[in-house]
Amino acid sequence: MLSFSPGRPIKTQELQEKLQDFLSQADLKGRRVLVIVPDDTRTLPMPAIYEAFLEALLPQVKELAFLVALGTHPPLTEAQLIQHLGPRFPHPQVQVYQHAWQDPHALVQVGKISAERMAELSRGLLPLAVAVEINRLVLAYERIILVGPVFPHEVVGFSGGHKYFFPGVSGPVMVNVSHWLGALITNPKVNGHKWTPVREMIEEAARMIPTPRYGLSLVLGGHDLFGVFFGEVVEAWEAAADLSAQVNIVWTERSYEFVLSMAPHMYRELWLAGKCMYKLEPVVANGGTLIIYGPHIREISPTHGEWLLRVGYHVRDFFLAQWEKYKHVPWAVLAHSTHVKGIGTFREGVERPRIQVVLATGIPEEICQRINLGYRDPKSIDPEELRGREEEGILVVPNAGEQLWRLADGTVPDIDLL
Repeated sequence: MLSFSPGRPIKTQELQEKLQDFLSQADLKGRRVLVIVPDDTRTLPMPAIYEAFLEALLPQVKELAFLVALGTHPPLTEAQLIQHLGPRFPHPQVQVYQHAWQDPHALVQVGKISAERMAELSRGLLPLAVAVEINRLVLAYERIILVGPVFPHEVVGFSGGHKYFFPGVSGPVMVNVSHWLGALITNPKVNGHKWTPVREMIEEAARMIPTPRYGLSLVLGGHDLFGVFFGEVVEAWEAAADLSAQVNIVWTERSYEFVLSMAPHMYRELWLAGKCMYKLEPVVANGGTLIIYGPHIREISPTHGEWLLRVGYHVRDFFLAQWEKYKHVPWAVLAHSTHVKGIGTFREGVERPRIQVVLATGIPEEICQRINLGYRDPKSIDPEELRGREEEGILVVPNAGEQLWRLADGTVPDIDLL
């Protein structure tokens, strides 16, 4: 594995030089190469990376293409792609594809995880056979490079690595099963842990893909780049996850009764802005309130919004207690629903979330009531007036969603303790 983590922010020129050096040492000459990259909902110096790949690979490879790992996110517009990839997009020698997770013609099944194996991987939570489908382009090229940042993550523990296969460019079965497995375990018990049942499931599926590949895992804190790791996918991801745990987990001595979690503009919908809840849930006190603050957010999800309007947001046990009623709903939708609502109980027909989640967004009050979340007019909130009041139990977190907050004593909210 090749790496560069100097213990300080890495400059753009340094990044491009290192990437060109790393790529020159890979077995790519004369090959048809597919680079899988995230969309614009992750913090990453993507224009600099795209530029470095063009400079390093176009002179030596037979073909160079990029595939945007959308998961279930909407495709980027032409303008968004230009902003995401930089001034050298579009390039006449480079094809850029976007993943189409619902198009069966874009997918191919590469194997199946048996029910027995899933029982082992999920610790008995999901003993069902899982078809492993992935974008056909993954099998159409001679080499693949998986590119992405590594942050604490609510479904898998830490993002990056083979997660850019599953669910990044996978079919709906892997999307739904992986997300629901993470939700069954619960966000506080998954987020910020490196090896989780969902990660093990992803690696099991990744072994079914025959195409040789490299991983480029990057660690950012805010917009500063602190580490670059290139080589065998799991090895590069593990090294990046270890560094990300140092950079992107904030330890606090106390919990907070009121948390204002401010969504960055790259979270254009509640489906993404839910990360503002996931990363702060562990430090909200029992009975406390977390506000997802994002006046720019005006819809739940262009992809999954209709389902969420029907289902609403509920704790995990609400769904489990009524499984026959809800099992037909896409499991990724159920997972998002319970992750945003947070852990809680459903006993004798009464739902009791541990904390109150309130939206201070452009989503109207009547919609918030319909989906079982609190509402507050964002105009009634002055973030500046709330800053610096930690001793009062008030926490304000700008640009929330990528750094995980945890209690210094290591405890996490647990459904069994409610």
